[in-house]
Amino acid sequence: MLDRPIDFDHWDLHQDVLGIDEAGRGPIAGPLVVAGVCFEKGFTNEMIDDSKKLTEKKREALFSLITNEALWYQILVIEEKIIDKKNIYRTTQEAMLEIAHNAPVDIVLSDAMPLPSLDKKWESVIKGDQKSLSIAAASILAKVTRDRYMKKLDELYPMYGFSKHKGYPTKAHIEALNTYGVLDCHRRSYGPVQKMLEIKLF
Repeated sequence: MLDRPIDFDHWDLHQDVLGIDEAGRGPIAGPLVVAGVCFEKGFTNEMIDDSKKLTEKKREALFSLITNEALWYQILVIEEKIIDKKNIYRTTQEAMLEIAHNAPVDIVLSDAMPLPSLDKKWESVIKGDQKSLSIAAASILAKVTRDRYMKKLDELYPMYGFSKHKGYPTKAHIEALNTYGVLDCHRRSYGPVQKMLEIKLF
């Protein structure tokens, strides 16, 4: 449960708030997912918290609640090729800017990502998913969407263990990468994958 979320500071000023967060900046496989959520002024739900603090079951239940209760939300899934082309920071920032531009709000709160080119008020909030209700809700939408995607990848490639490590470079994932090779869903610009491709060339 969040202490008094910073959203209320903006709601007190009669501002509509958008919270934006992402899931999947660190993995070496799978997409990046960025989500944005806007609630009605004064909305509360003590179950909504930083997605990393919640169980999978609670996140799934909250996903349905948030998508039903939100005034507005958007989820973007960005494929690995775009991450490799632009780099993960720029990819994340551009996706957040797209969502922020689309949202009918007065102020945008992002989880630690500056949005200097946005034509709206914005605030980059360090550990935003622990301080903002809207950012926490966005973190849940992003996390659940990405986890569902990785489970589908696991069904296609069960030997890689995607449902367990979600694409992060765990020991088991690196071993699978060494044994079975690089897939299309792997990020070729990331160190462990890059190393595997270099080995394959020689």
